[in-house]
Amino acid sequence: MERERTCIYSVVVPVFNEEEVIEQTYRRLKAVMDTTKEPYELLFVNDGSRDATVEKLLRIRQQDFNVKLIDFSRNFGHQVAISAGMDYARGRAVIVIDADLQDPPELILDMIGKWETGYDVVYAKRTARKGETLFKKQTASLFYRTLRRMTDIEIPVDTGDFRLLDRKVCDELKGIQEKNRFVRGLVSWVGFRQTAVEYERDERAAGATKYPLKRMIKLSLDGITSFSYKPLKLASYGGMALSIVGFVYMLAVLFQTFFTETTVPGWSSLVVIQLLFGGFVLMILGMMGEYIGRIYDETKDRPLYIVKETYGLSAQEMRGPRSLRHG
Repeated sequence: MERERTCIYSVVVPVFNEEEVIEQTYRRLKAVMDTTKEPYELLFVNDGSRDATVEKLLRIRQQDFNVKLIDFSRNFGHQVAISAGMDYARGRAVIVIDADLQDPPELILDMIGKWETGYDVVYAKRTARKGETLFKKQTASLFYRTLRRMTDIEIPVDTGDFRLLDRKVCDELKGIQEKNRFVRGLVSWVGFRQTAVEYERDERAAGATKYPLKRMIKLSLDGITSFSYKPLKLASYGGMALSIVGFVYMLAVLFQTFFTETTVPGWSSLVVIQLLFGGFVLMILGMMGEYIGRIYDETKDRPLYIVKETYGLSAQEMRGPRSLRHG
């Protein structure tokens, strides 16, 4: 029978098809957390894995009751898995880290040191990204800097979801019910005293990235639409600019018609103008659609996630406010 103890640290690890690396991840996390000499839990959130990830975690749990598992009914997404882990975590400090070992578990000790000095949020800031293509590095850099310029809150650049949160920060995040979640932005939005620890990001220990281009675009849109209305303002600014261009062009055409013998260009200029205005209108409609789609998601009021089964969590711990069903 497990002995209930006051939990000091909760390590939340979202997992999706990580059978190749999950045992190594566990060993490194356990080695780090054992050095704290404090009660802790390793809370894995299975986001609909289709490989042997869950089976391996259950075998690990038979040997280590610090390991706990939340098993989703399907894949709900990385940001939702993080949110579920924070819902169920009971530690005074909650550490979020991915399972791929690109973020070194050993850095957790530095985060704990900062937390013990009084910081409420300690996030890991990348100084280098090993094993990533130039395209991935450049697009990531562009995203972080664009987001920083477009939002009214300070979202640190070159940071991911690897961070430590004090219990009071985690409790505030649990009360936020947004469906299209951008967790690192929400952490910045709630405020509190925050600081960074720097590190060099490693290559994946095994397996394939869970953030291909399509998911990176989705995450980017979630971040921008959740924290900025500036894309919508492009309609006003762009429309005004195109109106000025159109007016100037009209004056040029009138001048040619009444004061010169030059033939007014016909279909070519008309097509160019139509394409210009048509493309702009479609772009603005697309931006509006992104915002309207997110409003629609919120009005449906569905649970953020559904838990199929939990392992190692008592009835008192099964208090996630966003999931109304448990196995």
